[in-house]
Amino acid sequence: MITWLAPGDPPDRFPPVEQALPEPPGLLAAGGDLTPERLLAAYRRGIFPWYSPGQPVLWWSPDPREVLLPGEFHCARSLKRSIRREAFEWRQDGDFAAVIRACAAPRSVSPGTWITPAMIGAYERMHALGYAHSIETWQRGTLIGGLYGIRLGRVFFGESMFSRATDASKAALAGLIERCEALGLELIDCQMASPHLRSLGSRALPRTEFLLRLAQALESAPVA
Repeated sequence: MITWLAPGDPPDRFPPVEQALPEPPGLLAAGGDLTPERLLAAYRRGIFPWYSPGQPVLWWSPDPREVLLPGEFHCARSLKRSIRREAFEWRQDGDFAAVIRACAAPRSVSPGTWITPAMIGAYERMHALGYAHSIETWQRGTLIGGLYGIRLGRVFFGESMFSRATDASKAALAGLIERCEALGLELIDCQMASPHLRSLGSRALPRTEFLLRLAQALESAPVA
């Protein structure tokens, strides 16, 4: 059985991730809220929120965990050509609000969204506190793609990405990878596998290994 959290519970009241359900894979807890304190406590434990409108907040820690190591990013020749030919411009935090709303917008392959208004508000608060960031692709002054996530220590926890032009979201990720060393990042959490992420070089780690890497990479993160 999963653990139920009340809004008044201490923000770090999460069960051990080993108690996550095998089906649905990784479901650990439900309820609680999306305060910055609870979100930070969750991410530091390898837990993230993901739920649909009408549901309580659901908290997940899947096993295995999909990650992207900067040195394993696959930048296809076609992507490199697009970046050069289309004169893409890379920005960080140029317009966080626009990026998260674009990620939340309905898509042809998925008309619904898990990025609820409550999620948008929560991550905008995290952005104001300096934890949530957007990585963006611009073209001639127009935002055409990007992604957003949480940065703690040497980890970037990716949440969602969007694209309004061919390769625009991939270009944003390529820009992030190119700057990982300068930004001090050594691990990108992708949460769950997808063919799209695998084509870019992501791979699955057993949860125990992910948590070990996470603990090592969070050594320089501020204490909640």
